[in-house]
Amino acid sequence: MTAFSSRIPAMDVLRGCAVMGILWMNIAAFALPEQAYFSPAAAGPLSAGDMIFWAVSFLLVDGKMRALFSMLFGASMLLLIDREEMAGRDGRRAQMLRAAWLFVFGLAHYLLLWWGDILMIYALVGLAALLFVRQEPLALVKWAFLFFLLHFLVCASFIATLYAWSHAAAPNVSAGFAYFIESFSNPMHPAIRSEIAIYRGGYAGILLHHVALFGGQWVTTLPFVAFDTLGFMLLGMAMLKGGFLTGRWQAEQYWRTARHCFLIGLIPMAGLAAWVIGSGFAALPALGTVLAWSFPFRIPLAVGWAALILWLFARYRDRAPAHRIAAVGRLALSNYLGTSLVMCAIFYGWGLGLFGHMRYSQLPLFVIPAWIFMLLWSPLWQKRFALGPMEWLWRTLARGQTQKIRNSD
Repeated sequence: MTAFSSRIPAMDVLRGCAVMGILWMNIAAFALPEQAYFSPAAAGPLSAGDMIFWAVSFLLVDGKMRALFSMLFGASMLLLIDREEMAGRDGRRAQMLRAAWLFVFGLAHYLLLWWGDILMIYALVGLAALLFVRQEPLALVKWAFLFFLLHFLVCASFIATLYAWSHAAAPNVSAGFAYFIESFSNPMHPAIRSEIAIYRGGYAGILLHHVALFGGQWVTTLPFVAFDTLGFMLLGMAMLKGGFLTGRWQAEQYWRTARHCFLIGLIPMAGLAAWVIGSGFAALPALGTVLAWSFPFRIPLAVGWAALILWLFARYRDRAPAHRIAAVGRLALSNYLGTSLVMCAIFYGWGLGLFGHMRYSQLPLFVIPAWIFMLLWSPLWQKRFALGPMEWLWRTLARGQTQKIRNSD
């Protein structure tokens, strides 16, 4: 994270909104079996409230906040490299060291707390993004859409394979497919019951489970998230170089961009949501829509969210809510890891043990108080300290020397 004196307020507000929005989407993965993240039917019979929560999350949040965070990560890479080079240091080397320690943080987060970590992905993909930092904005956009296409092809090929398996005549293929696909619609499936037992159990069992997941599942799922993450990082670089992310555009420009992007993205997304709901959350439509078919529309919606937030920032930048959200953004790493600690303590067996007990419609009861806490503690911390606790540790390790943390020092 950059020092407060060199930060860009518009980007801090965007980052704060992204961190808070990511929790809205991640809460299902904290509280419920992994399959329920993709299909709410895996959590049990659905009420009208459950379907409304799923629909709102799918239309407005799923994939969009992570995309926004990825855009900001790419833009922050450019800012870091520029700052290091202006100080006479090697900007690329500084970014590589930062990525190495971010990977360590992410690995610890994955193994010790939660399987849904994104820091390791950002660390690895960020190294690939270094190859593009000198590109002009138009070239960055072209590369971004190439990686978006690759991402779509990977996900669509996987879903097409599932459809092919569903019509396979071979008994072993049919049986394997049926076992896998049933886990997305049957809350009594052995895989779901096993996961619930693990996360309601003790810490040692959860840790061993995460070690096993990292050696298999994490590696195999990397291709499903790497290309879109890289695309959004490059798009963020282009948007920084074009002045979009810094808040330099006129408010009306942001409003027009937001309006057009939401019109482009929301109508087809609503059609996909209606299809999934109409299918009774059948496994293949639900999984295919979340992984592949909705992706082309996430791109304009992510840009639309950025434009809408910046339009509001342009109009209300001096208001207290803007300052509080910016403070959340300045402590993004601390807030991200802190929410994982709190949510795991609420849902896992070493804490309150609520895993698998919540309905979809009850999940906002945990998200909204967490948002309020972020908005309260972040400004209070910032009054006394120049960096968040995890931001300070990250910079200290990357620089190889203890960094200033107190504002009064």
